[in-house]
Amino acid sequence: MAEIGERIAELDVAKSRQEVRFMLAGYYLDLVKLQNQQEVIDRHLELTQRVLDQMRAREAAGVVLRNDLTRYELQLKQLELTKVRLVDAQSIIHHQLVTALHRPSTQTIVPDTLSVNAALSQLEQAASEQLWQSRAAGSHLGIQQAQAAEELSAQQVKLTRAGSIPTIAAIAKDELFGPFVNDLIPVNSNVNVWFVGLGLQYDLGSLWHNYRAIRKAKSEHAAAQERTELAREGVTNGVHAAYVHFLTAFTEVETQQKQVQLANENYDLVEKRYNNDLALLTDLLDASSMKLQSEMALVNARIGLLYQFYQLQYTTHTL
Repeated sequence: MAEIGERIAELDVAKSRQEVRFMLAGYYLDLVKLQNQQEVIDRHLELTQRVLDQMRAREAAGVVLRNDLTRYELQLKQLELTKVRLVDAQSIIHHQLVTALHRPSTQTIVPDTLSVNAALSQLEQAASEQLWQSRAAGSHLGIQQAQAAEELSAQQVKLTRAGSIPTIAAIAKDELFGPFVNDLIPVNSNVNVWFVGLGLQYDLGSLWHNYRAIRKAKSEHAAAQERTELAREGVTNGVHAAYVHFLTAFTEVETQQKQVQLANENYDLVEKRYNNDLALLTDLLDASSMKLQSEMALVNARIGLLYQFYQLQYTTHTL
């Protein structure tokens, strides 16, 4: 029972290790997502500044109204505010990540976007749900804990039954007595004595006193077996849900990639029409906003896909 208790404690440590890894992965992916979003904002800041320079030149020529220029300047300020918010959010997540790692607050962690992109490219070869289910059945720590608790309750049944079993003792002794020298005349009485025997002890009262304890131990063992089955069912459902979310994240990435392509084509078309005075400023602003939203959504979808993969690994305790 002590060995089983030690194994349960080791499983608790391993389970805590999985939780810490998943927490750190979440912080790291949030940091990568915010950095990628900042890169998108930086590109749009450059694009907006370029359009503003063109509009100022056209204003000097009397082609563009001051009102149109003001609206685009407002968009530029909004993008700058968004960038400030992203930088602040990165600072918060970075501090949480450094604190979780128990590193000095002055240490800087720079996300490796190349490794993240490489990990994303490998997700297309993800295993089937059946393989994930088999992995969870063999490696999930919750199931192993339930099985260990079941073994512990089985040992408790044996221990309780031991109170109703007779105790048998085997006895053996060999003793050598030397000369007796306490009398005036010593007596040479070297005697070697040995014997063997068996002892039997049985508590008749245990027949009715220990009966309830045995029934209780059996009931607890049956409950432990039921908890093991419930743990398996819970893991099966969890893996299925995580795998479905993983597939949904794949679809979302593909959809967002197509939306980015369409938004870029729409912006290029509207920009050409606007430069040729065939479109209004509101059309250009709408196209720019659509382009920004689609690119930000793609960043979120890509990181979300990687997060769902780690969620699947955490659900099977293979992280």
